[in-house]
Amino acid sequence: VQLQASGGGLVQAGGSLRLSCAASGRTFSNIVMGWFRQAQGKEREFVATISWSGGSTYYADSGKGRFTISRDNAKNTGYLQMNSLKPEDTAVYYCAADEYVSTSGVKYRYWGQGTLVTVSS
Repeated sequence: VQLQASGGGLVQAGGSLRLSCAASGRTFSNIVMGWFRQAQGKEREFVATISWSGGSTYYADSGKGRFTISRDNAKNTGYLQMNSLKPEDTAVYYCAADEYVSTSGVKYRYWGQGTLVTVSS
């Protein structure tokens, strides 16, 4: 599976961004997709994940109520809608994929290249 993340950028605190993750190389509807982020000097952390059907979603506490993960299997694309952004959301965001839902990054074999989100105060 090849993943291409996009949609990052510079936004003011309180603003919104929508990240996209385009997948190729495997039937997208058969894979689980997750989002992770890594801030400078910090370890990578889980953000959200969605089951292959879209029927189950899981979020880190940091994003609950502000972030929404979704997918469009017809377009082979997953999304992360981020609202009410905070400076502490600044990080490189990575999309990842594999067969099973997990909040652990080590469980995902396929990774996109990352897209930088910068939230200014």
